Parts: sequence; structure tokens; C-alpha cells
Amino acid sequence: MRSVRNWQTEEGPFQALNHWKEALIAQATGGGSPAAFALALADWWMHLCTAPGKQLKLGLKCGTEAAALCRHAALPWTGVNRSASTPAADSAQAPPAWQREPFSLWWHAFQSARLWWMDATRDVPGVAAHHADLVSFCAAQWCDMFSPANFAWSNPVVLERSLAEGGRNLIAGQMNFLADLQRRLSHAPEEGTERFQVGKDVAVTPGAVVFRNHLIELIQYEPSTATAHPEPILITPAWIMKYYVLDLSPGNSLIRHLVAQGYTVFCISWRNVDSRDRNLSLDDYLHMGFMAALDAVCRIVPGCRVHAVGYCLGGTLLCIAAAAMAGKKDDRLATLTLLAAQTDFTEPGGLGLYIDASEVYLLESLMWAQGYLSAGQMSAAFQSLRPVSDTAARAVRRYLLGEHTAPNDLMAWNADSTRMPYRMHAEYLRKLFLNNELADGRYQVDGRIIALRNIRVPIYALGTENDRIAPWQSIYKIHYQTDADIRFVLASGGHNAGVVSEPGHPGRWHRVRQGEMDRLRVGPDEWAAGSSLRAGSWWPDWHAWLDAYSGPAQPGLRPLGEPGAIRASLTPAPGLFVLQN
Repeated sequence: MRSVRNWQTEEGPFQALNHWKEALIAQATGGGSPAAFALALADWWMHLCTAPGKQLKLGLKCGTEAAALCRHAALPWTGVNRSASTPAADSAQAPPAWQREPFSLWWHAFQSARLWWMDATRDVPGVAAHHADLVSFCAAQWCDMFSPANFAWSNPVVLERSLAEGGRNLIAGQMNFLADLQRRLSHAPEEGTERFQVGKDVAVTPGAVVFRNHLIELIQYEPSTATAHPEPILITPAWIMKYYVLDLSPGNSLIRHLVAQGYTVFCISWRNVDSRDRNLSLDDYLHMGFMAALDAVCRIVPGCRVHAVGYCLGGTLLCIAAAAMAGKKDDRLATLTLLAAQTDFTEPGGLGLYIDASEVYLLESLMWAQGYLSAGQMSAAFQSLRPVSDTAARAVRRYLLGEHTAPNDLMAWNADSTRMPYRMHAEYLRKLFLNNELADGRYQVDGRIIALRNIRVPIYALGTENDRIAPWQSIYKIHYQTDADIRFVLASGGHNAGVVSEPGHPGRWHRVRQGEMDRLRVGPDEWAAGSSLRAGSWWPDWHAWLDAYSGPAQPGLRPLGEPGAIRASLTPAPGLFVLQN
């Protein structure tokens, strides 16, 4: 372990007292900083109170909406087409069942109030952009809690189902609620996730652990073709979750797909850390993680350059490693593939709503007290980013309509999260998220500043259309940070589902730009306007790109592990670390 200092003992008793106080607040609030929200609310409120023009505009809008609501209420008595007075948001969101009275009036009133609050929390002169985003997001979430669709007495779909089934749907919904409550109190996983057991149902691509240290297991997968490209692939997944999102069920496993294309595939499986690992640093994840894995791959497949693949945080780490290697004239990488991975955090997506100095300090204190950030605490942060309307719609289906939807393998994986050590995550939040040191050319590795512009190997960068964690416009900024040959692809789906997008998956598409147009350094909107839409998965496009930078496939099966390794002594995939709770 490369860590050289203990942050807990070096900070002193006075800072320890501050940390304990913040940790208690964090435990009471679920990890959210009340100071951060109070500052945002005060910023918005004080500037709104001193903006007479904005106040007048909101007052006029309130009167206009009230008049529109009165006209809408009178429509059933006049015979005029109701849709003519319905706000744009209504026509886009209201299902047919909501066109009858009094439900149409309730829906109209709700949408009018929601639109007014969105206007009230936006474009207030003088408010900091971060504070405006936070207040507007919270206002939208709060409004959506009171949507008439969320209550049995005001939801026409629920009322019709209850009448048709004699209330059996409500009884089934209450049974679902009690079962979910029992699971939550006992910290049991979601019902149905037990159908996806690691090593039996998911993460079943044959292979073995060929290298292990304190932080990682390196898995090499068995070849399934008679020929193989000489260049191996090394995958670095995010350590925030278990690695097997890229090796789910056999039908949607990216790793199995790559093996079937004739590649020798390696993948890192991260250790699920505990309080004893509190002082593991970002440098440890670089050196004991990616660099140790790369050294092992180069011993197993000597004389060949490596296709490096990074997913989410793993892609960020991969860029740090590639820049550091470029500064040392280390040319072992053949290409870089960045899957939903950011290198510039000025537009970090939904998480940016929470990440400011106050929130980072609160999280640092929570991790200081525990030694890590737990899976539940991180999951709560991601869950809070989901629109309340989505969460409420699921609750209505499950608790009011009595429906039951079994989770799929991706949902089961999403419930199998990991812990992150105190020092590493604190460094990640401060250096990358808060201070943006990597994009600004201030990030140091081993005491030396690294530069992304030194990366010269070809890059395949994937963004996904509905990514709330790493927006594709943010991922696109890799174009401005390096002079490498970049192929950028925009895929349908979100942060996880957009990556797990196997060929044959219905409704999938991706966008590309061809030839010289793909090499132009243009903005993301201009890139999208000049791109072409292709139906289907992005996977075939990627392995065609890999083929162009790979040597011809050669006959012969490559054995697992270093030369001379005894197969019986190797731990079968998926290894031991992925099974840690």
C-alpha cells in the first residue's frame, strides 16, 4: 500500500472536533449539507426580493395562469375544445384518462403551478448559477411530490382500476408496500434480485484471476475463437460499483462480445474496501490499480501494445494514467476507449447540484468518521437525482395499481454497490470535481503535473443521450484537451443502459460523424447537427474501430496467466473480490 500518511491523526484535535460535528449532521441528513441548501435558498430569496422587474413578471404570470385556469374550468359548460387552452406541458404529459373532468382541471392547475415555480427560480438577476440550479431542481422535485397522479383519489387510472377490480389492486399494492418496507428495515436487497447470482447468472464469462494485490484482482478471459488479435484489451471499470456491469447475462455481456470478436480480454475487479483502507489514495488506485494491471498484462502478453478501456471513473483514471505515461515516454498503450467518462468537471451533470465546498466538507467528515463512504450513502445521492415524477410513477404502479415488475440483471447489479475509502474519495471530490485540476493542467502524479494534451494514442469516446451522471456534452470536451485522433459516438440510453447496449436490443441507436468531419474540433451541438443516425448498438462500430488499430488475427489459443502458470492454481472468474459484501 503506497499511502504514506494517516489523515485522521495528522489533522489534530480541533479539526477532529469539526469533523465529528459535521459527521453527525451528515448522518441526520443522509449526506446532504443543510448549509449548502440554506446558502442557495438565501441567495435566491434575497435577489428575488430586490428584483422588482422579476416580481412584476411573476405577478403578471400568476394572474395570467389564474385566468387561464378559470377559462379551463368553464370549458365543459361552453362546448369549446379543451385542448385549445391546455398548456404545452399538459399536451405533452397528460394521458387520455386525464382529459375528463375534474381530472383535467386538477392536471391543468398542477402544471400551471409547476411552470410558475420553474419561472420563479430561474433567471433571477444576481443569483449564482450553482445556487439557481439547486433551488430550481428542488422546486421541481417538491412540486412533483404533489402531482395529482400520486394520489389514489385524484388519479383516474387508479380509480378505474379499483372499480374494475373491486379494490383488489389496492390490497395487492399494500402487500407490496409492506414487503418493501420489511426489506428496507432489514437491509435486504430488492425483491427479485436474488435471481441474479454472481458467477451463476451474471459474470459468467469463463476466465480466471491471473493477478491479485491488495486493491485489485485481474481477470483474464478464456478465448472462444481459433484466432486472436495480438493486442490485448484491458478494461478498467469504475470502483464505485462491482465490475460486472460489463459482464452481465451472457446475452448482454460486453466482455463476452469482445472475446467472441477474437480479442484477449482482461478486466480489473476492485476490492470492496473497509475502514482499514481509509488511507488509500487516488495515487494508490492509479499505481496499485491500473498500472499494476497493465504490468501484469504486459508480462502475460509480452511485446504487444494494449487497448485500454475505461468506464465512468475508470475512464477518468485511465486518462490520468495515459497522460502520466506519455510524460514518461511509456508507449505501451495502443488506443484509449472512454465509456461515459469525464475529464472535465465544469459540467458534471446532476451530481454537480450537490458538489460545492460545503457538501464536500460534509462528505469528508462523514468518511473521516467511518473510514469510507458506504454503498447506501452513495446510492442515496444517486437516487436523489432521479426525478420525483419517475419515482412516484413507479410507486403508483406498485402500491396503487398493485403491479409487480421483476428487476432485470442491470437493476440487480445496480443494487450491488461498493464502498469507497476516505482519502481517495476526498481527493477525487476536491481535486477533480471541485477544483477541476485535471482539465486545468494542475493535476499531479508522483509530484509532477501531467497534461492530457500529451496523449497521442487514438481515442474512442462514448457518450449517452440521457446520462444524468456524465452528460455527453461534458464527455465531448476531450476534443479540446488533446490533439489525439478522436472518434466520438453518441448512443441512446443512460449512463449504464447506454453502455450495456448489445446488438439486437430493440430501440437502440447511435450517432457518428464520418471521415474528415469527425476530426473537426467543433462544439457538441454542431457535432450533433452534422452527425448521422444509425439504428442498433454502438458495439459493432467500436470493434470495427478496434480492428483498424489491431494486427491481423493469428491462430492459436493463448493460455491464461503468465508463462508457466498452472491453470489449477488460478482462481476461476469472477474471482473473490466481487463477492465481498
